[in-house]
Formats: sequence, structure tokens, C-alpha cells
Amino acid sequence: MNKIKIIIAGPRGRMGTEAVKLVTTTNHFELAAVLDHKYDGMMLSDVAGFQSISNVPIYTDIEKCVQEVEADVLIDLTTPEVGMYHAKTALEHNVRPVVGTTGFTKENLAELEAICREKELGCIIAPNFAIGAVLMMKFSQLAAKYFHDVEIIEMHHDQKLDAPSGTAVKTAEMISAVRETKKQGHPNEKETLTGARGADYDGMHIHSVRLPGLIAHQQVLFGSDGQTLTIRHDSYNRASFMSGVKVAVETVMKQNNFVYGLENILD
Repeated sequence: MNKIKIIIAGPRGRMGTEAVKLVTTTNHFELAAVLDHKYDGMMLSDVAGFQSISNVPIYTDIEKCVQEVEADVLIDLTTPEVGMYHAKTALEHNVRPVVGTTGFTKENLAELEAICREKELGCIIAPNFAIGAVLMMKFSQLAAKYFHDVEIIEMHHDQKLDAPSGTAVKTAEMISAVRETKKQGHPNEKETLTGARGADYDGMHIHSVRLPGLIAHQQVLFGSDGQTLTIRHDSYNRASFMSGVKVAVETVMKQNNFVYGLENILD
């Protein structure tokens, strides 16, 4: 098997560090370069924590990186704004993006899909790379066929920038696809404190919790007469996301289309 040559954007972040470990310990992966906002022109082995990783250059400019480095896949674990720019630039240079950044708009996704169609290249945007989280979303979609009253509570660390999380929004989208629109709660319900009922998505409520000590957690609560159903997933460390990153990298190499959500590539 030919090795898949990979660029990682955001290697010093908590997710990026795990991605570097994944790529450098997977036999059929090869770390070709990294993108960082610092250390341009240096080698990754010059940076504390990566001394054992040789022959991997650091770039701050993705245009220069994809022009000088032979690569198959870009793993981007940065921010929505940077991730969008990176994904577009990678596709323009025939590098397939695998993006774990949340916060993309519908317009962003449509633009990337159009580029993929034009270039006939694969691209995977995944709000959550944890396999368990993807199953949680799929199970919730199944449950929503029978339970029409649902609320989503997502809980993340206090450094997360977007609220609600991409996983919560994706869950709501998947549920909405099989659930008739329904305004939940009492028809005369009134918030005595603004925001008490959370965000409203197609009549469902999404609640965001941000606390130190948390990583990534979500529960989907369903209710009907005389019963409730709770579907919950917890990520206790960022290594939990790497199984999904691996699957996405392997899968994107076989694709010529745009995919939003890891659930669309799992059997």
C-alpha cells in the first residue's frame, strides 16, 4: 500500500498533537509537513514536544506549503475562518481536505461542495470525529421517528469558541430530517430570563454548557407520555477523536465528492 502523504494544520493544538501522533504511528500514513502560525522555515523536530519527528517542515503559508510539498490529504484542526481558507486552497492544489473544525456556515459548506464537484475531489467536514458521537447522532435520528419532543444538551470545555457545538447542530439537522416541525413546551411559555430555554432549532431546544474540566459531551433527551429516553456520548480525552480522523483520511482518498458528517461514510 502506498503511503498517504499528509499535511496537518494546527499541530501544536490539543487535537493537532493527537493527530501528529496518529499520522506518525500509522504505517500507511506519512507526515509531509505541518502548518502553524509560528516557526516558519523550521523543522517540527525543532519544536518542544516533537523532537523525535524528523524531516517534517513547518510552514505558515498554505499556498507555499502545497506548492512545495507533495501531499494527498490536509488534516485541518484550526478555526472555522482559517479552516475554510485552508480547505479551499488545498482543493485548488488537488489536496483532499479532512476538516475537524466546527462553525462552518451553510454558505461555506455549499462553496466547498461546488469546488469538490468542479475538481472531482473528495473533502470531508466532520463536526465530530469520535465514532461514538457519530453513533449517538445516528441513534438519535432513529429515536426521533418515535419521540417528537427532544432537547439537546451539549457540554464542552470553556475554551470552545462556537455555541452551540457543530455536533449539536448536526444532531438537530439529522433529527429534523425525520421529525415534523413541532413547537415544544407550553404555547404560552415565557422566558423570565432571556436564553433560559436555549437555542431554538425547528422547535427543538439546544442548550450549551461551557466549563473547565469538560472535554466534549452531549446528551439528547426524548420525552413522551410516561417515558423518557436519553442518548449520551462522552469524550474524556482528544485521543477519542483519532479513530474517526483515521477513517476519514482513508476514505477521502477514495472519494470525488463533498461529505459533511462522519455518519455518511460509516457502514
